[in-house]
Amino acid sequence: MITFHEKDKIFHLNNGRISYLFYIMESGQLGHLYFGKALRVEGSYLHMAEKAHRPMTTYIREGDLYTSYEHLRQEYPCFGTSDYRYPALEVQGGDGSCICKLEYQGYEIIKGKKSLDGLPATYTEEDGEAETLEIRMKDAWRNLEAVFSYSIFRDVDAIARSVRFFNCGEEDLFINRAMSMSVDMPDADYQSIQLSGAWARERFIKVRELETGVTSVSSMRGNSSHQHNPFLALKRKDATEHRGDVYGFSLLYSGNFLAQAEVDNYQVLRMMIGINPFGFRWKLEPQNVFVAPEAVMVYSKEGLNGMSRQFHRLYRTRLARGYWRDRERPVLINNWEATQFHYVEADLLQFARKAKECGIELFVLDDGWFGRRNDDKRGLGDWKANREKLPEGIEGLAKKVGQLGMKFGLWFEPEMVNKDSDFFRDHPDYILQTPGRSISHGRNQYVLDFSRKEVVDAIYRQMHKLLSEAEISYIKWDMNRSISECYSAAYPSDRQGEIFHRYILGVYDLHERLIQDFPKLLIESCSSGGGRFDAGMLYYAPQGWVSDDSDAIERLKIQYGTSLCYPLSCMGAHVSACPNEQVGRMTPIETRGDVAYTGAFGYELDLNKLNAEEIETVKKQVVFYKKNRTLFSKGDFYRLLSPFEGNFAGWEVAEPDGSRALVTVVRILSETNGPYRRLPLYGLLEHQEYHVQGRYHSYDAYGDELMQYGLMLEDKSSGQVVDGSGGCMDFLSVMYEITAKSND
Repeated sequence: MITFHEKDKIFHLNNGRISYLFYIMESGQLGHLYFGKALRVEGSYLHMAEKAHRPMTTYIREGDLYTSYEHLRQEYPCFGTSDYRYPALEVQGGDGSCICKLEYQGYEIIKGKKSLDGLPATYTEEDGEAETLEIRMKDAWRNLEAVFSYSIFRDVDAIARSVRFFNCGEEDLFINRAMSMSVDMPDADYQSIQLSGAWARERFIKVRELETGVTSVSSMRGNSSHQHNPFLALKRKDATEHRGDVYGFSLLYSGNFLAQAEVDNYQVLRMMIGINPFGFRWKLEPQNVFVAPEAVMVYSKEGLNGMSRQFHRLYRTRLARGYWRDRERPVLINNWEATQFHYVEADLLQFARKAKECGIELFVLDDGWFGRRNDDKRGLGDWKANREKLPEGIEGLAKKVGQLGMKFGLWFEPEMVNKDSDFFRDHPDYILQTPGRSISHGRNQYVLDFSRKEVVDAIYRQMHKLLSEAEISYIKWDMNRSISECYSAAYPSDRQGEIFHRYILGVYDLHERLIQDFPKLLIESCSSGGGRFDAGMLYYAPQGWVSDDSDAIERLKIQYGTSLCYPLSCMGAHVSACPNEQVGRMTPIETRGDVAYTGAFGYELDLNKLNAEEIETVKKQVVFYKKNRTLFSKGDFYRLLSPFEGNFAGWEVAEPDGSRALVTVVRILSETNGPYRRLPLYGLLEHQEYHVQGRYHSYDAYGDELMQYGLMLEDKSSGQVVDGSGGCMDFLSVMYEITAKSND
């Protein structure tokens, strides 16, 4: 899949569907040629390197009025040497200069793919799944070596990129900027798509026209954030969900990030993504290595849905890992919205017994079980059971839940501490705080300094003890505030620019240790819902709580946007109580179930407060999800109707072989006497006959009809009730089952 054309000095990555080409310039730097639909492997492509004389340009050689890095498309641009656009790399030496020039030294092609030390990364399991190209570069003046890594996958239209730097000199170097990838594209005729929002409305789809200048999203909060996601897509202006050229860029990282599209005055587009340079300065001592996080680039000629399916396939099978990667996730119930802090063991067991009666498989005890935790002002850091609530501790409760025939899960917030806790009183210096300045709090809590190994070790020992003593199958890993006053007492002044990144490395380290010690433990990542829902966390936690907003109608946009990059198998989605805790909305329990199916399914309510009819609905939902959870988690996902664009939301999950599909349509607000509607489907077999089962009607149709003419939608909104169906209703959903009929 990787070839090097010696004559033209061109590297060509090609899996038969996509191509990525770059070359070695005469100066020794790397120039970019092409990324997109696969091109022929043979032939020369050097003519793609466009050159022209431009007035007011700085050139790199005397007498040469054509070669300027300002006007050449590059692979990994450095600061200075005639390029005035934002660089991918900025390194400062002892002389104070930030000029850097990386020159080509050699290459190696590796079968498979290497891991990244201490960082999440995609991986391979079988021979031939991927090939990796490593390019060695060097700035001889700085004695700085760099290795650019490009991995292309056989079965996914994606390229994973990373870079590592080695100080082979005798003086300290400071890395001020080290992006994980950069690519210069020949034109800027794109719209950018970002996933942005805030707490309880995370990852809304935002589309922007690219103009001359910079379009970017970023986080400076210490976590990837509710506000912006480490993902950016570029789509041609005529591209849709199902056709047209789309490029997706995703960073496998959970801390401060920057995703940036820069358009120059000649409409050349520079796209880059990596650690946010703001607040970052890494001291690279002699004979030491710095590794930047991995970034994944996807190309699709089948629109946004095509891009999403590539990300889904890669992240579900070759980023998520371990015991739970391919296994069916248990249907869970979480007690938080039902009880919050106020419960005793008898309440929890009654809660669990009702859940078992409904077929639920996992009971999760949320916040309030430890220390003196009766509110959010105390207890964080004291990971020992509150014996007033739980007389026999976590091990006793877990055992009793197990005797009911259910698995037991537990909530933690390992990275935080309350001042009113024994842990803080013993270790007041363990938090991030700037000497002589006030300390901000969020939710009455403070951030532990996970850049320090002794702090991570102290939390690890407490968690390890609990997980060793009790039968705990699942943990919900929460983080309820971002980082402010980012300063560590353990590091000198010239290393304070490393703390944000070292903090995330500490978080990853704690995850990794627990995974190695307890390989069957299912971890669900949470950060006040979606504050750290990113590809980096998927490497450690195969599912994440999508948002603290559990209202089904709000979740339409949240989950729809999240699906641009992230697979359904990683989206924690629950049926919550009505009126909903966040927005007070009353939504039919059927709709709440239909929306929550497209994720790691569960409940967030008190089943004992439901009436008999609602309990029967819950039992049916659990049976339906268990029957279909493999399809929901591993099927091909198609977005059909956008809640950002109208009154309807719709999506489809289809078996890859086209034998079956489930289609969900939600009408948000009722309408009177609406038009007939049809919805074209995808992923079916043209000549296969299918049985279509809706809520009220069923019929048979062939795949070509369903994909061309469309699925005929049921509509009970005539405004006149004549059949006892209930007539008009807000927040109504219908699930359609599309099943291939036997040829007999």
